[in-house]
Formats: sequence, C-alpha cells, structure tokens
Amino acid sequence: MVSLNIDPSTGRPINVEAKPFKLEDHPVDDSGRRLKVAVIGAGFAGIIAGIRIDQRLRNVDLDIYEKNNGIGGTWLENDYPGLACDIPAHAYHLTFEPNLSWSAFYATGREILSYLTRVVDKYQLMRFIRLRHLLTGAEWNEEKGQWTLSFDLLDEAGSKVGETTKVADVVLQGMGGLNRWNWPDIEGIHDFKGRLLHSAKYDEAPEGAKGKRVAVIGSGSSAIQIVPALQPFAKQLDQYVRGSAWVAAPFASSELLKRSPNGTNHKFTDEELARFRDDTEFYNEFRHAQEAELNCLHHLTFHGSAGQVAAVAEFKEAMSAKLAKKPEIAERLIPTFPVACRRLTPGPGYLEALVEDNVDFRPVDIKRVTATGIEGSDGEHREYDSIVCATGFDSTYRPRVPIIGRNGKNVQDVWSDIPTNYLSMAIGPEFPNYFMINGPNSATGAGSLVIILEREVDYLVEALAKIQRENIKAMAVKQGAVDDFMSYVANYFPATVFGQPCRSWYKAGKLIGPVVALWPGSCLHAVKTFKHPRWEDYEYVSANKEHENRLGWLGNGWTEEDVDGDTAFYLKEVNYPPVPLKVEV
Repeated sequence: MVSLNIDPSTGRPINVEAKPFKLEDHPVDDSGRRLKVAVIGAGFAGIIAGIRIDQRLRNVDLDIYEKNNGIGGTWLENDYPGLACDIPAHAYHLTFEPNLSWSAFYATGREILSYLTRVVDKYQLMRFIRLRHLLTGAEWNEEKGQWTLSFDLLDEAGSKVGETTKVADVVLQGMGGLNRWNWPDIEGIHDFKGRLLHSAKYDEAPEGAKGKRVAVIGSGSSAIQIVPALQPFAKQLDQYVRGSAWVAAPFASSELLKRSPNGTNHKFTDEELARFRDDTEFYNEFRHAQEAELNCLHHLTFHGSAGQVAAVAEFKEAMSAKLAKKPEIAERLIPTFPVACRRLTPGPGYLEALVEDNVDFRPVDIKRVTATGIEGSDGEHREYDSIVCATGFDSTYRPRVPIIGRNGKNVQDVWSDIPTNYLSMAIGPEFPNYFMINGPNSATGAGSLVIILEREVDYLVEALAKIQRENIKAMAVKQGAVDDFMSYVANYFPATVFGQPCRSWYKAGKLIGPVVALWPGSCLHAVKTFKHPRWEDYEYVSANKEHENRLGWLGNGWTEEDVDGDTAFYLKEVNYPPVPLKVEV
C-alpha cells in the first residue's frame, strides 16, 4: 500500500513530484472554451446533429458543410422511378419530430425529402448549413489541436468555381455509407448511344420509358423498385440479374395487411390522415406498433433459428405463388442463402411486374454493351433505347478524400481493407476529435436506422460537451478499445445470417467477408450501448498550456449559479423515488 505524507500547513502531498499548477479563473460549468464544430453532410445525420448541438451546447461555432445544392443527402440525390423507403414511413422519422401526414405506408423519396426540408425550416438550420462545399481533404494539426478542412466550392450545377479551407476543433462526419456511385465495370458501357441512366443519377420521370425498349441491370433494392415503376410504360423491359434475392413480405406488416391483404403499398385515406392528426393517442399507438414490430424481426437474423427457417419457407411460398405464371423466374430468383443475408426490400409490385408480358427476366451475365444494346453471356444481343444501371454504391467505407491524422496516418490507408472503428463512431488514436455518425457497423439488419443515428448524435454531443467543459485539446480513442470492439464484431456475426455466403453491401459487396456495415446486435442493443459512454476508452490532451492537471477544469471553485443564478437550483431537479407499498408479513 502506498501512503502519502500531507503537508499540514498546505494540505498538499509531499515527497511526490509536483507539477506547476494555477487555478483556472472560470466557474466549473463554463470553461469559457468556444468550440468550432464542423459537420460534414446535411442528410439525416447532419440535420439531427445540427438540432441537438444547437439545443444542448453553448459557445459553439457550428458549420454543416453539404456538397449539394440542397439538404437531404441520399433523398436529394436519388430520384429514380419508384423510389421509396423500404421500411414503414411511421418508423422512418425523428422521434421528436413525428410526421402526421405520410401519404402511404411506404413513403416516396420526394415525400421524405419534403419532410426533412420542413424539419430544417422549423429548427432554422440553414443558418448553419453551407451548401455547395465539397470536402476534398482533412488534416490534423497536433500543435493547434484542430482539423484543417479543404473544400471545392461548387455552383448550382455542381461545377467547381473555387476552393476554400476551414478549421475546426472537432469534426463530425455524417456523409453516410451509400452515397458514392460509379458506372458498372462492363465493357463498352459508355459506347451506348441511347439513354444511359444510373439509379443514383436519374433525371427523368417514369413516363420517359413510354413506348421504349428498356434494360434494367441489377437485382438490389433500387432495381426492385424501378422495374414495377417502368413496366406500365415500357414497350419492352428486360432485367439483367446475376444473383438472386428474397423479396420480402412487408416489414411491420400487421397494419398494412389489414388495409392491403396482398401486401401492396397502401395509401392512407383522408379519414385515416384526419385521425392521425386529431387523435394523438391513436397516432402514438399506431406509430409505436410499427417500430415495435420492426424491432421484433431481430430474431430472424440468427442462422438456423426457428424464425429464420419459418421465414425462408414463408418467403419461398409467397414468391413462388406470385411468379406462378413464369415459374422459371422463381427457380433463378429465389435464393439458397438465408433470408436477410442481403438487405431485404418489400418490393410492392415487383414480382407482379416480372410476370407481365412486356417483361423478360434475364439471369445471364452481360458480356458487353454495344452502341445499340447489350450482348449477354448466352450470345444473344438485344437492342434498347434506354439502359438503367441499378448497380449500387461503393460500400467499402474507404473515403475518397485523404483524411490525415497524427503521424501522417491516412484513413484511406488504415481502411484499405477493413474499416476498423470503435462503436461505429471513432476511428483510432491517430484521429483525435474526428467522429462519425452512420459510420461503419452503424446500420441495422432489423429495425429503424433513424433511432441509431439519434443515439449516436446524443453520444457525440456528450463528447463535445466533455471537450468543452474540461477544456480538452485532443480526444482520441485508444487502440485497445478499437481492437476489442472489432474482436466483438468478428465474433458476433458468424452465428447470424449476415455471415453466410451472399454478395451484399453489408460485406462491402463481397460474397464472403467481414460484415462492415451492420451493428453487431439488435437495434435496441445499439440504443442501450450508446446511452452510457465509456470515456475511459479515450485518451486526452489538455488545452491548458500552463499545467497538466487533469482536473484543472474545476476552475476557481465557483459555479455560474454562485455568480449569477439560482443558488438552490438543485431543488428544481429533485428525483423523487417511489415509496414501496407496505406488505403485510
């Protein structure tokens, strides 16, 4: 046991190496630190961050940088025919800002964008948002404890018109994992002389396919929404599919199936919308039921579980029934891998569209694209007026721009293979004061992503408050904490359907590989994990150059209330415990 000798005249320890110390002249609850915070992206993540930072923190210079000419992120950039949320709309809005007027069970992309626009207007976030700022790089300055951010300035058409640099004490990256698209690597793709479209850059209405021969390449969520949207207009529509896909029964489907027994999207009637608006108790119960049912799907994600076996049988039967007119499609489309190994989509109308006379399902590889059409691996060449590439996004999480931390470390190099992270929100000890919202291992295989984004923001706002309150220059996660979390991730997924062989963006587009996109647990598991931050998993550098006392932020022994406020404020914060009922013994 180590004992300290105390100087009776000063109360200070003696025979202990002393460090120079001077009381900081500020109350304990206000270090006087003004914090520059940069948020990258003005989609769901950036909007939530803007609201909560403005609400909960003082003395913050907040800038939300957005590359586009408007807010909304993926819901602004994507506008392909049939675009809709793939979970019930009433489980896809902010918990504190419910939307009483969703027009349908599955909301369209434009409707979601309108909702986000209303939220931004209500909370006056445009005072923080800097549009047409495309991040081109970030570099940490160890001496100053700041990030230097480089941007290309764009015009409304997206063309570069200048450059600028900004500094920030803390960066919150909220760019999302599915916003970087490329044309598919197919020979001759740009030799095509007709209309070449990508699901992430679609600039015409579905009526644009009227009377035309159209090819859709892909079998993911986008293709499953595009095919039924174009089918009624196209003269001929061919879908080129390499793999297979489960087309799910509708998520949180009880309320939908009451209104639409065949599972097609239900548009709410005027009477239903009026009741949502006027009957708060009814609306809250309806909304609660949607999220509760959605979260209950977590048990299906375990390979070989009773729920998983039942889901495979149910989905197979339902898909076979809807494809009965063309049973050969069912033979190729119905997977051998488990339900939910790839991202599920309810796909209202998709299977029904495949069996229409003007649709051909083409389960062949594409050999090449020509000036007039597509040649398949079976040697058949078909001519088209339009080709739609629904071929997904870069899902590796490796940033396209350099993010340079301590010792010249670049996230592009660190994440060249696996995007290692801590609780989805921190990268490693070389990247202090750099946090992520919706980073790797943030998505959920069952449940709503929005609540996870909200809870990540809550966690990060607490981190900002800690940095500001304790006057921290640099806060960086320990490598051991990163290693422990990645070990947890690696050991969690093999027992789930996500670890089974199937090509998915959950695994960065690989057939077999580590799961880089999903949280290792249920949606509720993430919510509870983020509630109690382990600040001991971080290392800190004080911003006070005069001393290294970790408790220097205690200030001068005063609080703000001592100086100018309610000196009995704690009486307004009393937490009254319930009194147990007396039990007769």
